[in-house]
Formats: sequence, structure tokens, C-alpha cells
Amino acid sequence: MEYKDTLLMPKTEFPMRGNLPNREPQIQEKWEEMTIYQKVQERTKDRPMFILHDGPPYANGDIHMGHALNKVLKDFIVRYKSMSGYNAPYVPGWDTHGLPIETALTKNKKVNRKELSVAEFRKLCAEYAWEQINNQREQFKRLGVRGDWENPYVTLNPEYEAQQIKVFGEMAKKGYIYKGLKPVYWSPSSESALAEAEIEYYDKRSASIYVAFTVAQGNEVLSGGEKIIIWTTTPWTIPANLGIAVHPDLEYTVADAGGESFVVASALLETVAKELGWEDYKAVKTFKGAEIERVSAKHPLYDRESLVVLGEHVTTDAGTGCVHTAPGHGEDDFIVGQKYGLGVLCPVDEKGHMTSEALGFEGMFYDAANKPITEKLEEAGALLKLSFITHSYPHDWRTKKPTIFRATAQWFASIKDFREDLLQAVKDTKWVPAWGETRLFNMVRDRGDWCISRQRAWGVPIPVFYAENGEPIITDETIDHVSGLFREHGSNIWFERETKDLLPEGFTHPGSPNGNFTKEQDIMDVWFDSGSSHQAVLLERDDLQRPADLYLEGSDQYRGWFNSSLSTGVAVTGKAPYKGVLSHGFALDGEGRKMSKSLGNVVLPSKVMNQLGGDILRLWVASVDYQADVRVSDNILKQVAEVYRKIRNTFRFLLGNLADFNPETDALAFDELRDVDRYMMVKLNKLTDKVKKSYEDYEFAAIFHAVHNFCTIELSSFYLDFAKDVLYIEAPDNKERRAIQTVLYDTLLSLVKLVAPILPHTADEVWAHIDSVSEESVQLTDMPESKEIAGADLLEKKWDAFMELRDDVLKALEEARNEKVIGKSLTASIEVYANGEAKQLLQSIDENLKQLFIVSGFKLAGNYEDAPEDAHTCEKVKITVKPAEGETCERCWVVTTDVGENENHKTLCTRCAAIVDEHYTTA
Repeated sequence: MEYKDTLLMPKTEFPMRGNLPNREPQIQEKWEEMTIYQKVQERTKDRPMFILHDGPPYANGDIHMGHALNKVLKDFIVRYKSMSGYNAPYVPGWDTHGLPIETALTKNKKVNRKELSVAEFRKLCAEYAWEQINNQREQFKRLGVRGDWENPYVTLNPEYEAQQIKVFGEMAKKGYIYKGLKPVYWSPSSESALAEAEIEYYDKRSASIYVAFTVAQGNEVLSGGEKIIIWTTTPWTIPANLGIAVHPDLEYTVADAGGESFVVASALLETVAKELGWEDYKAVKTFKGAEIERVSAKHPLYDRESLVVLGEHVTTDAGTGCVHTAPGHGEDDFIVGQKYGLGVLCPVDEKGHMTSEALGFEGMFYDAANKPITEKLEEAGALLKLSFITHSYPHDWRTKKPTIFRATAQWFASIKDFREDLLQAVKDTKWVPAWGETRLFNMVRDRGDWCISRQRAWGVPIPVFYAENGEPIITDETIDHVSGLFREHGSNIWFERETKDLLPEGFTHPGSPNGNFTKEQDIMDVWFDSGSSHQAVLLERDDLQRPADLYLEGSDQYRGWFNSSLSTGVAVTGKAPYKGVLSHGFALDGEGRKMSKSLGNVVLPSKVMNQLGGDILRLWVASVDYQADVRVSDNILKQVAEVYRKIRNTFRFLLGNLADFNPETDALAFDELRDVDRYMMVKLNKLTDKVKKSYEDYEFAAIFHAVHNFCTIELSSFYLDFAKDVLYIEAPDNKERRAIQTVLYDTLLSLVKLVAPILPHTADEVWAHIDSVSEESVQLTDMPESKEIAGADLLEKKWDAFMELRDDVLKALEEARNEKVIGKSLTASIEVYANGEAKQLLQSIDENLKQLFIVSGFKLAGNYEDAPEDAHTCEKVKITVKPAEGETCERCWVVTTDVGENENHKTLCTRCAAIVDEHYTTA
């Protein structure tokens, strides 16, 4: 007889190797065939809704690790909610308008814009956007993200555009939309206005100049001839200067230096003197800024005067306290210029070139004009100092090139008119992390009006008509009509039809006595597009509702989608479109650097999935503190893969040892379990409660660590380790064996459900190997419930104390192994010396302590102080380790003196011989 054939070794077809890159696509095909998303929705349709509204990624290029991080986090939440009492639909979306697609067509696809009409070019943009959507959709699905992928929302869809027009119209109706000439962020590289959300800051080297404006008329405070000093880092704006701002409450000084008189803020006199190299100077007069209001000075380059005006924006943080004021190139300048009637001079065109209004510099690119302008200032004797500084400067987030402030006629959404409502909505929202509230609150509190018009072709047209007298027309009638046209034909109809064919039939207006109208050519800011999704998606679709329970995006969206959605949502409904907002950081390389092709440190999701699998990438997402910036590298992913291997092997062990277990007939009642089995049930309860609470709190790293620790510590290092002696050795229906299998079965079902939102492919693969379940996917089940266990606290306290003693025993065994006293632990016999609680604890345990310690001999030998000097000494026990006496049983590997006592089985111990005789010997 081959005794090894009498062992009940694990049996399962669940493979040890995940082979995820090959197996996951097969699992996803199965999901497609079984229409898993629809089945989940059908199962949960009568439950309360939980709506996680997808912030649309931009439809251009392959997905990157930031996309993967974002989509996987969303999938964790949606999957968990659908398994915990909610109907949690997930409708993915795409943002499709804007400059990147225009640029991709002209640069990458070599499309010649000049040969096409606007409508023709826009059709090409739409085709390109759909190509990108289809590409990204497959990549998101490869991540295992479950959603309504066949029916996403897309900002270029007619029904979306129609609702966006409704949002615009509702805001206009409430008086929040206006057209005005104001300085806005302008990108010469994009030839368009930009919103604050489209600005990024990078270092830029700029000229730093101190310029003297000679007083022409001093209003009896100044005598004339004094030189007011301004400081600026944008010499190109000097031709646009119309004034000099001073603070009404600051003290200013007239200082004599080198035979000339200069005016600066008193608090900055010493700093300016040092900058300009004044070796000998003295203050001759001081006065408040308010006293020189409307003093005039000569413009240093042109035959005109610059007015001294009062401005609260003036500070003594830098410069001279006298601020160069060009209303066409700065927001504060514009505001103070309006107050004093300075007018608006903007001698820079849409491409960034100086116009004829910048006499002497026309045709120059604004940045190139800096040098000749400073040279002219020097010729005029007005340049006091030229140096260069490197400072943080606004750049176009798309082209990465510097922006300017430029006054143009633009359409704006007036934030100030409903700012208090916005701030209240921020307070009413739950923010994770909590600092998100402060961040967005301060942004809303401090932001100016929102410039929503763009001078581009690819976007949703601003639905405004103009009468013959130039009056803009936005009425309920025109908005409803345009919205209807867009819903039926798409927004390209705006560029395909003449203006008269876009107006309601028979439309008249007193400003157009001849019945002639024109239409707006600008499009809407793309943030208005995505910011309208609460109405165009949540309100439009029957399977969703407004407000959403959660918006989840990267931390850059406080100035982007969180902000624009709040603005349109509060404007239209009076409330935020979301109940909660969760933000995450950026994906960096292993050294904490931003990923870039030039550095060669880009980690691509597609590469990770092809090499390791989607579930490894998802497990990485669960492992990181995603609310901060997160790191990813080959080494980090290898560490995550090791954790995955441990979890997978745990599932394999559980499945393998349940091959002959039928829960209907073999499971034991709780009161039939031993203490150690009940202890494991208590630990399983604690894991279940912790994991579910962590899902609720969006703390996925806590789940990662809890599951990993449970698999490695409670299971692998303890319960599963000693259980082998029972599971493999005892007879199939042995009560201790069935007790352990009962625990393993509950553990298997709970564990596979708990990890299903994070490791959906692996969870469904495990589920397919559990014969006793009826559902075709774990996704069609609910999260496990922890079981009521009487006396759980006392039981856990007792066995936690035992686990501490067991650690002491393991250390003693390791020490003896290192000293070559023993080989494997089963070759050892231990004696434990203990007093007090430790002694009582060991005496109270009914289980086989040899088995629990995985040794061949155990003895509670005496009191702590009775231990021999060479005993391994711990705080509560002393332990001696020696080789066990006897021979090794061929079947169970225990060293015992009763090997060979059974005449029929000379190489077996009496325990194994009895099992073999009773269950495996035939007549």
C-alpha cells in the first residue's frame, strides 16, 4: 500500500499561477456574453440608488496611469455599493470638444483647415473623437471596470448638446450671462481666451524694469517734475499704460537722489534705493496716497498723460507701491480703470502681435517687443534699472506656452451674482479629504466672473443671435428652438445653416426692423460642456438621478470639473449637483517624479496589464494612499504581485481542502466547533466588519492590509498551518476535520466577496470553482454579514493571548533550528515553564497543543523559575527545545515512540495505522 495515497491532499482545478494577462480577457468575454452589467442592474433595480457620476476624461490618446487610478477607484465603489444594498449604475462619459482634437487633426492628421469650411472641419473632429473614445473604451474595459459601456455619455452627442443649451439659457434667464470687454487670460498659442481652470503655472525668465513717470500736474501736493517709479516684469505692456495706482492709506515719500526727486511708498524706500543703487538719498516729503489722486504724469514713450488713481489692490509686498496700470492687460487695472474712466487700450492682437496702437512696435510678437521697448525707455531717460528674474508665470495648460492678460469682448457667467449660494453649496457637500472643502470654498470666494467664450471651431456654439442694432438676443423661444435643433441634428447645424434658418419661424425683434440677424461665432468653454453633465446626463437619463451621491476625480478638478459643475448646478437648481466629492492625487514614478516621455519613466497601464494583469494594477490602486500623490514602478508592482500571489494561494488552499466538503451535509453547527475554530470565526467577523467599513469610508489601503494580514497571519501562519495535520491525515468525516472545513468554507465565501470589488477577475475565477453556489457570478451576490457569536470578546482575548505565547514558542524553535538542535519543527519536543495567567491559559486549552505548535512533543513542565538555565526566556514563559524521541511516521511525519506498534503498518504511528485500517484497508 502506498500510504501517501491515503492522505486527503488538496484537490482543485483552480490554478496556482494566475496567468492574468491571458485569463482576464477570457473572463471579460464571459462577462460580455452573460451581460453582467445588465444582470447586476436587474438584480438591484428595486434598491435605493447610489449614483457615482463619471467625470469625463478627454477623448485623445491612450489611457495613462492617472486614468487607471481614477477609473479603478470608481469601480471599487460602484461594485461595493451594488453588493451592499444599493442600485449603483455606472455610466462612463467622455469630454470631446476643445483644442487638443483640433491640434491632433492639423498636426498629426495633416488636415488643412483653410481648405475646409468650419462645418466640414468639425465633422472631422467628431470622427476623430469617436476613434479615440473607442480606443479608450477598450482599455478601460480591460481594467475590469464594469459599466454601461455601450451607452456612455459623450459631450458631442446631440441630446447632450441640447441640454447644455438649456443650462446656458436658464443661466441667461436669471441674468447670470453677459457679454463684456474685460481682460481675460489669453493664449496667443491657442488664439483663444482661457478660463482659470485652463491655466497652469511654470517658471519663466522675465525682464524686471523700474520706470520713471515724470509728474506733469501735481495738484498742489507735488510741485511737478518728480518722477513716480513703477516696477513691472512685462515691459510689453508699457505702451498700454494709462495710469499709475497708489493705495489711498499708504504713506508715500518724495526722496531726493542724485539731484532728482522720486516718489515711492515709504515702506519700500530703502528697498528701492538699494535696487537702484542710490548711495546718498533723503526723504523730503511724505503724504498719503489719497492726497495725489488724479495727479497726472507724462507717459515715457508717448505724448499722453497717465493718471494717478487709487486702488485697494496696491501692496508693499514688492515693487515700489506705485503700480503700472494698463486696463487692457490686467483685471485690477481694468476695474480701477473703469472707476476713473481711463478707457481700455489693448494694443495686442489675438496672435500676440503688437498692433498699430503700440506705435513704434507694431507687428512684433509681444515677448519679442520687450527688448526694443526697454531700449526706447532708456533713450527717453525713463529706464532706471533693467534686470531679469525667474518667476512663476501662467501658461496655457494645453500648449504649455505663456499666456497674457488681454481685454477682449467675451461672454461671461457672473459668479458674483450667486457667490453666496455657491459658498453655501460647498458647505453642504461632504468632502473627502476634508481639506477639499476649504480649497474649493476659497476658490469660489476669490474667483472672478467665468469667461465662457472661446474663439475656436470645435465646441458647442454659444446660442446667441444679434439684432441689426447689435443687441444680443437670448430668449426662452430662441433657446428652446436651438436646443431642439441640436437634439435633432447636432450642434454642427449652427455652422451649416444661415442665421435665418436657425431662428424660430416668423421670429421678429424690434432691433431688426429689416428682419436681418447674425449669430455668435464663438464656442463655449469646454468646462461649460462637462460642467453641464449634471443636467445633460443625470437629468437626461432614466437610470440616473440628480444630485449625484459622489463625484470622484483628481485633485486638479477643484479648479476644473468640481468647480464648473458647482457653478452651473447652483445657477440652475440652487444646489450643488453632488452630495459628496472625493479626490485623488497624481500618479508619479517610483522616485516621486512626474511621468514624462523625456525622462523615460512612464508606466503604461497597457504594459502592466500585458505583463502582470489588470487585477495586479487594481490591487496596486488599493494599496496606495490615493488621496495624496501615489508612486508606481516595476519594483512597486512586483511587491504588489507578491501580495496577490499570497491571496491567490490562500484561495487555492481553501478550495483544495473543500473538495470533499458539502456545506449542506457536512457543515457543523457553531456549538459543535472547537474553541480554536470559533476563534477563527471571530477573526473572520472582524475582517468582514473592517473591510465593509473601509469600503464605506473609501479607505481601500486599509482593505489591502487587512486582507493581506488575514491571509498571511491568521490563516497561513496559524490556522491553515496546523490544520494540515487534521485535513490531510484524519479520516474524511472526522469531526475535527469537518469543523475546520466548516470554518474554511465560511472563510472562502466571505473572502471572495470581500475582495470582489478590488479583484473582480480573480474573484469570479474563484467563484466558478465553488460547486455549492448557485449564482453565476460573485457580482450577483451581496457582501457577507458577520455572525453573532456569544462570548466573542472573551474568546478572542483568550486566543490572542495564546497567539502571543505561540510566537514565543516559534522564536524558541527558530533559535534551536539555527543552532542545529532540530530540523523541521515536527522533529522537536518542547517543554514550557510558566506561572500565573500563562500557565492557566495553557491548561485551559482543550485542543491538541502539539498540533497547535506543530511539534511532536509538548509538556507543561513546571513553574517559570524552575526552567533550566539554557531555556529560551520570554516575558511570560521559558521554553526548552530538544529533538523528539522516537521515529518519524511515514504518513503524518510526526516523531513518536509508537511507530511500528501496529504489526500491519510498521512505519506508521498508532493514530495513522488506525485511520488506514478503518478507512483504506480492504479485505
